[in-house]
Amino acid sequence: MKNYDGIALFSGGLDSILAARLVMEQGKAIKCLHFFSPFFGHPGRVAHWCKEYGLDIDTVDVSAEFVELLKRGPAHGYGSAMNPCVDCKIVMMTRARELMDKYGAKFIVSGEVLGQRPMSQRRDTLNAIRRDAGVRDVLLRPLCAKLLDPTPMEESGLVDREKLLGFNGRGRKDQLALAEHFGITEIPTPGGGCKLTEKENTRRFWPVLSRLDVPTVNDFRLADTGRQFWMGDFWLAVGRHKYDNEIYADLQQSSDLHFKLVGFPGPIAIGRSSRAWDAEAVQKAAALVASYSPKAVKAGEEGTLVGVRVTQNGQQHIVHITPRRESDFAEPTWEAARDELYALRKPAKKSDEQTDSDQA
Repeated sequence: MKNYDGIALFSGGLDSILAARLVMEQGKAIKCLHFFSPFFGHPGRVAHWCKEYGLDIDTVDVSAEFVELLKRGPAHGYGSAMNPCVDCKIVMMTRARELMDKYGAKFIVSGEVLGQRPMSQRRDTLNAIRRDAGVRDVLLRPLCAKLLDPTPMEESGLVDREKLLGFNGRGRKDQLALAEHFGITEIPTPGGGCKLTEKENTRRFWPVLSRLDVPTVNDFRLADTGRQFWMGDFWLAVGRHKYDNEIYADLQQSSDLHFKLVGFPGPIAIGRSSRAWDAEAVQKAAALVASYSPKAVKAGEEGTLVGVRVTQNGQQHIVHITPRRESDFAEPTWEAARDELYALRKPAKKSDEQTDSDQA
């Protein structure tokens, strides 16, 4: 494998593009790493990015590490929703450090800008990230380097500090000017790109984390597809269209309940739980699934019981129900997730400027 001078964390956002290009302008060979999980990342866009921005990009799947982070609870807390921004960056930095030998890299590049994000890009959190990820001696933040202490790469002359920048705050004027300098015309829209920052996605993901005994990557992918309903710890995911049904085929596990109407067009649904389903829960789930079939609903209104085939562990049986939208199964709400998340919030830690003598 080709040896690179550095590896860069690459989100696909403008800052990550500029950080990599800025160091490349010094003649350094940079391998960009695009991290992805059920919550962030677009591995399908990598080929386009390579062509559009003149970058060399590999994808890195951190799904398992990220789910483990959520299960144990983020040490630095959640943001405005379910987003563990500081711990997320630590996960990616830690993996990048582990990959340095693979690429022959001497340092890691990050597009962070001091003061740009209120949770993860304050001076104290920038310190905490490089400390907890074990990258103090190899991390370069070229877009705001002149506002931070010199790194070993700058002190040794490996990277010319005078050609690095001192961006600060949330404005994009300087970034847009630098993009013009590099001839970048396709400007990514601003935003973190993480689903966990959004209320709609938090209401989908939080029940998985809080109601299943051992949540997995597969669980979070299922929660991101179709309509979501919960009755206690019984979980029902109902497809909205053919695309959802195709995803369910890939995500279905043998222990899941697979619901499909008999004799009527309608959605596919997946039932999942950490415990065995009882007959009443199966009946209620089947009735709800059938309620999304207009023809089945019409038959029910005419007094006909509708059959729903339920498959689990290779065994099938048919339950006969009246389609019913009113149900004990309910869609999770942002308000419920918010209240539980707020109850878990930890008191703010002392600033790392007070507890850590290694200042950024």
